[in-house]
Amino acid sequence: MTEMHATLTPGAPVFPPGRYGRRREPGRRRPLLVWLLLAALVAGLGLVAAQLYARYGDPAYDAQVITYTDITDSGVSVDFRVTLPEGGSAVCLLRARSHDGAEVGRDEVAVSVGPGERHTTVQHRIATTARPFIGEVIRCRPAG
Repeated sequence: MTEMHATLTPGAPVFPPGRYGRRREPGRRRPLLVWLLLAALVAGLGLVAAQLYARYGDPAYDAQVITYTDITDSGVSVDFRVTLPEGGSAVCLLRARSHDGAEVGRDEVAVSVGPGERHTTVQHRIATTARPFIGEVIRCRPAG
């Protein structure tokens, strides 16, 4: 008859000695290591977000379409207002689309403001390959 120790919990499996190797005690959890890894991950993601914002998310360059007029088969005039840093300059990308949404014209416009100014209004005519339905400003970025 095999001897059973009183330390075994009822329902725990009993393995023949020497057959499956030495049983290990459950590992000690390392919450400090988990928290350090999590903090490093958050810091790394924060750095990536800051770099992407600095490159693509500059709110100092903002454009708003005021109106688009003079729509003909060969073009559209777009009036837009640009907000820039004081005394800054930018390049704005304009686009004309047809009624079905296809791009029929595209143009880049250089915009600048004088010292002490932050806003300027620009009117530009976009030449198109077909009759446009709308003229719009896609984005403005720092000139350079």
